[in-house]
Amino acid sequence: MKAKDMTAVAMMMAIVIVLGLVPPIPIGLIPVPIVFQNLGIMLAGITLGSRKGGLAVLLFLLLVVMGMPFLTGGSGGASVFVGPTAGYLLGWLVSTLLIGLGRQRFRESSNWLVKFVLIWVPGVLLSDFLGSIGLFMVTGMNFRAALLSNLAFIPGDTIKVLLVVMIADRLIKLPLFRN
Repeated sequence: MKAKDMTAVAMMMAIVIVLGLVPPIPIGLIPVPIVFQNLGIMLAGITLGSRKGGLAVLLFLLLVVMGMPFLTGGSGGASVFVGPTAGYLLGWLVSTLLIGLGRQRFRESSNWLVKFVLIWVPGVLLSDFLGSIGLFMVTGMNFRAALLSNLAFIPGDTIKVLLVVMIADRLIKLPLFRN
């Protein structure tokens, strides 16, 4: 891996970590709050692509599992991977990879709606679906209830995707993020 690529991966990890400093917003329906880190996760996939974006998120998650308090609210450690947020954390990695693959496929598209859908489907729908599976498995919550409880995240996450599209359009023009 080139120094430029390592720098881009490290920068994206730093962005995800910094977004974790924004306090969580509890919603009360489920033991999972609204966070801003998923904005960085989606940004990693669309700006770095599948390989480098996935590496940035994987390294971030490895630091978290080793106990670094990088998740929103200052949590970290192996316990978060067997708690209510486990499915969402797995969803972050999977969605980054899929967003990155979509980016490669539709690299030339300047249509903002294509970019929006490319990020929204894996970054919001798939992540929330995997989060629902995690909630169902870890908390014993009824799967339908777990799935429906994730509807609370859709409006805010949709706004985050709009921000990601705008930010990514600017970042991709920088030499560090060009492929």
